[in-house]
Amino acid sequence: MHAQALEGGFTDAPTQAAQAFRAAMSAMARPGRIESADGVAPPAPVSPAAGALLLTLCDPETPLHLAGDHDTPEVRDWVTFHAGAPLVGAEAAQFALGTWAAVAPLDVYAIGTPEYPDRSATLIVEVAHLVAEGARLTGPGLCGAAELSLPETEAFRRNAALFPLGLDFFFTHGTRLAALPRTTRVEGT
Repeated sequence: MHAQALEGGFTDAPTQAAQAFRAAMSAMARPGRIESADGVAPPAPVSPAAGALLLTLCDPETPLHLAGDHDTPEVRDWVTFHAGAPLVGAEAAQFALGTWAAVAPLDVYAIGTPEYPDRSATLIVEVAHLVAEGARLTGPGLCGAAELSLPETEAFRRNAALFPLGLDFFFTHGTRLAALPRTTRVEGT
C-alpha cells in the first residue's frame, strides 16, 4: 500500500460525508443543478468532487469499477483504505469512476431488472468542464427545463428510454458535481 493512501480522506468524516451526501442527493433530485462537494484530496486523476462521492456512497458492500486512467495503484489503495469498496470489473459494479471514454461501452453495466430496477449501476464521470449550458434536460425534478454540458446526448436518450431500468450518472469536475438520473429526458446535440 502506498503511504499517500492514508492521506486525503475526510478530516471531519461525519460532517463532511453528510454535506457530500446532501450535495449528491440534491443534484440527483434536480438534474442539471451544479452542486459543490469537497473535503477530500484523492490521488490524481480523481477530482475532489468524485473523491467525496466515493467516500460518501461506497463502502465494503458496494462494488466499484475504476475505468481507464482512474485505475492506478494509488487510487486503488486510497479507495481501499478510505472506503473499503471491493474493486471489480464493470459488469459487477454498482458504481464506476472514469472519463466518458473510459467508462464506455455503457451496455456492460447493470441496468437493473423489472423486479429490481434499483439494482443498476451509477457512473461517476469525470469531465473536462461542467457548466449549466448545452443539452436541454426535462423530466422529474425540473420545473420546465435545465441545461447541462454533457459529453454527448444520444447515449442518455437511449438510457432514458429504458426506464424504469437504466443507469444513473454523476458528472464531476474539480469540486463541482451534477447528476443525470435515468428519468431525465435529454435533447440537443
